[in-house]
Amino acid sequence: MEEVTSCSFSSPLFQQENKRGVTYRIPALIYVPPARTFLAFAEKRSSSKDEDALHLVLRRGLRTGHSVQWEPVKSLMKATLPGHRTMNPCPVWERKSGCVYLFFICVRGHVTERQQIMSGRNAARLCFICSQDAGYSWSEVRDLTEEVIGPEVTHWATFAVGPGHGIQLQSGRLIIPAYAYYIPFWFSCFRLPYKARPHSLMIYSDDLGATWQHGRLIKPMVTVECEVAEVIGKTGHPVLYCSARTPDRCRAEALSTDHGECFQKPVLSHQLCEPPHGCQGSVVSFRPLEIPGGCQDLASKEAPAIQQSPLLCSSVRPQLEAGTLSESWLLYSHPTSKKRRVDLGIYLNQNPLEAACWSRPWILHCGPCGYSDLAALENEGLFGCLFECGTKWECEQIAFRLFTDQEILSHVQGDCSTPGRNSEPSNN
Repeated sequence: MEEVTSCSFSSPLFQQENKRGVTYRIPALIYVPPARTFLAFAEKRSSSKDEDALHLVLRRGLRTGHSVQWEPVKSLMKATLPGHRTMNPCPVWERKSGCVYLFFICVRGHVTERQQIMSGRNAARLCFICSQDAGYSWSEVRDLTEEVIGPEVTHWATFAVGPGHGIQLQSGRLIIPAYAYYIPFWFSCFRLPYKARPHSLMIYSDDLGATWQHGRLIKPMVTVECEVAEVIGKTGHPVLYCSARTPDRCRAEALSTDHGECFQKPVLSHQLCEPPHGCQGSVVSFRPLEIPGGCQDLASKEAPAIQQSPLLCSSVRPQLEAGTLSESWLLYSHPTSKKRRVDLGIYLNQNPLEAACWSRPWILHCGPCGYSDLAALENEGLFGCLFECGTKWECEQIAFRLFTDQEILSHVQGDCSTPGRNSEPSNN
């Protein structure tokens, strides 16, 4: 064992070797409850550039109470295809079999995403490996590109999964968030694609990971990297919440009532800002162990009209009891500045079925930051966050932080009944 992470303190798990050399990017995190083990994934790159990705790496962390002991970095060479670079780790844990599925894409050579978008010629493959022993050993790679996408790939200039974690729904369905650059049609005389636009979608399995398929593109808004969380309403009806990156300086939110097959029209959340060009963010749902007396229904009658705007369409609102506190709350991590990727914030939403119910952010890291991934430990009141950060730029390291539900509430206390007032972040 190497580093030990104690609650409320950050530990660097992956460190850049030098600014122009080996760099670790794109964190993904899951927790395997029976093994009391965190699995922290990242890309190892020869530089910070996307096209210089090499392969995925892993650190396993054994949790004892409020501390985590981390094993050394392990290269996942099983997660490779010859002549391809491995990118975008997206793990999910299947609770019935105990299997961890690690999804990723393998991209041919040094072909960039932009080259694929401009030419309309996809160079990515959809792959996964799996582990039955909490990440200690892994299966051979399985290429799902033909099974999941098939001939439809002619309309996908490129695609990717995650990055970040996938989830398993109450129904047992496994969900891997993804996005694709969709080509509506081709200019046949020039053999060029017409305006490939990115849209988020879900890849899912209803047979514990034996077979996989994809849902519909989330339209019409341009959405890219996304994560999802299952929200349980007071009546017990599940809704799938999607948080997606956009170029529109605000986060996109969308809800699905059919387990992710299709989503309602996404809306922009003006409480959740995006820096120029956007940034990946993470979201998890959890059931609070207790509801503090000071935290009231966020969609109170005193709230301004904009805060009453529902994410759900009117036809399904009555049965899901939108307008009352949900059984599930949401936690979201993302840079908090509108100008650049700095000051990683943790936001709380106690009523996800209503718009504009996010707290102001609690700043988990002051300074440069980037991609992040959250993990919620059910019935423990604990959360983990794996995030890119540094003192001068965000690619210096990927760090891990363990924190409690009480820490979150203490930093957003007083916010709970005043949604929308999130302009002044709460510092760590």
